[in-house]
Amino acid sequence: MGLAGSRGKAAVPVNKRLLGLLPRRTRFAVAVLAPVQAGLIIAQADLLARAIALLDPTYLPWLAGAVVLRACTAWCSNAVVQGAAANLKADLRSSLLARAAAQRSSGAFSTLVTKGVDALEPAITGVVPQLAVAVLVPPVVLVRLGLADWPSALIVALTLPLIPLFGALIGLRTRDVTDDQWTHLQRLGGHFRDVLAGLSTLRVFGRAEHQQQVIARMADEHRSATMRALRVAFLSGFALELVSSLAVALVAVPVGLRLLSGGMDLTTALVVLLLTPEALLPLRALGTRFHAAAEGMAAAEQVFEVLDTPTAEQGGTRREATAGEIRFEDVSVHFPGHENPVLDRVSLVVRPGERVALVGPSGAGKSTVLHLLLGFVRPTSGRVLVDGVDLRELDVAEWRRQVAWVPQHPHLFAGTIADNIRLGAAGASMAEVRAAARAAHAAEFIEQHPDGYRTRLGERGAELSAGQRQRVAVARAYLKNAPIVLLDEPTARLDLHTEGVLAASAAEVLHGRTAIAVAHRPALLKAVDRVIRLHNGSVVGVA
Repeated sequence: MGLAGSRGKAAVPVNKRLLGLLPRRTRFAVAVLAPVQAGLIIAQADLLARAIALLDPTYLPWLAGAVVLRACTAWCSNAVVQGAAANLKADLRSSLLARAAAQRSSGAFSTLVTKGVDALEPAITGVVPQLAVAVLVPPVVLVRLGLADWPSALIVALTLPLIPLFGALIGLRTRDVTDDQWTHLQRLGGHFRDVLAGLSTLRVFGRAEHQQQVIARMADEHRSATMRALRVAFLSGFALELVSSLAVALVAVPVGLRLLSGGMDLTTALVVLLLTPEALLPLRALGTRFHAAAEGMAAAEQVFEVLDTPTAEQGGTRREATAGEIRFEDVSVHFPGHENPVLDRVSLVVRPGERVALVGPSGAGKSTVLHLLLGFVRPTSGRVLVDGVDLRELDVAEWRRQVAWVPQHPHLFAGTIADNIRLGAAGASMAEVRAAARAAHAAEFIEQHPDGYRTRLGERGAELSAGQRQRVAVARAYLKNAPIVLLDEPTARLDLHTEGVLAASAAEVLHGRTAIAVAHRPALLKAVDRVIRLHNGSVVGVA
């Protein structure tokens, strides 16, 4: 089940989008099983009324069969929706993870992918089958009530709309408090993950205790938001039960009086008393399940917001990529869930063969500039031009072949060191691999291993230090021999000796190429021609 067809439909309500993502056969099965349940409800009430009124045990086997069939029908409906919900959650997670590189707040995004997608299950498995039952069962039951006793059917028909009315009034408040609860949960989960990722740095600078207080405060805010949501949920349950009880009482009292006066026979009275709650139950259960699914609806809004954000791979005329002048024209980037832009009307030019460094505090938008060039992010406004051609019009795959990238945390795969260096040039010979390793100053530690370049690494290259992994990534970029090189803080978190070695190897890779390097520390600045300073997403200086 693909999600591409659901993108770009921001105007469609979230609940309708979720319903639309379910397979047609699932919706058809639920719609068919609902009237079957209605027929079994009527049969169950008739059989039970006759068995009691007539004191005839021959109805009991048929009654047991109706009860079993009703339970089986409900189970089949839920099982069909459960399977569809599992597949839908898997598809949503795949679609979200495909856009992971474009998400600036990795902690909040992780919360959305895990807890957020899981919260969709009550919205799908609870609301969808109950919605079909609430639409189809009450009319069928009302018809049977009308045939048995039209005054009772009229009372039920008049009181039935009160349940969705009260549910909608309370639902408006439920939506607000649940949105607030989900916002606090996402902020707490995202911040906690980010703190764990940087715990060693926080300990070095003595800020771990401060973050403990921050997390405790955020957890308390989430607890308060959760309690507000629970209070509204309890109020919803009380209101729906009260309306249903009053409706049943309005029917039961006249029926009881007429039964005592001889104006109604016992069988008809029992049928009316048994069917009246059944006519109200589907709407009451729908209201309860809707409130239980409110958190999932709040998460779904953010899921669809991320999926509706266009990516660089969407569109384009598949023009052949070129490597030349890179120009940013009033480029702005907004990420979902962030009030301020990550880049705000950035304009800059990198000429062919020029080496440029981007500097500035964390969060200034430096890495986003690289992600724009890699096609991970698409400008909200403005253009990124390569030799005068909008990057969105280029063949992204062909363009990336002309770009070598060294990220902050390079990923080394399970395999030999040589295979990891060859990642961007699969057909390179061992002589070329050794030359790239020497240029990246990686040969000195690789050749110390007994197996040399055939040394096998585990996933993420856990056997190597951070500096060694960075030098392997630099060797990989050197071997690719791409005309454009992007370096994203390759010397971050390294000691001074390793930083100096890596800066020297980076200078070898950048020689004769167009390069943009994100730098926090001065060692890398010696290898560039020009420095561009960013602050709060804007260019504030060029040196």
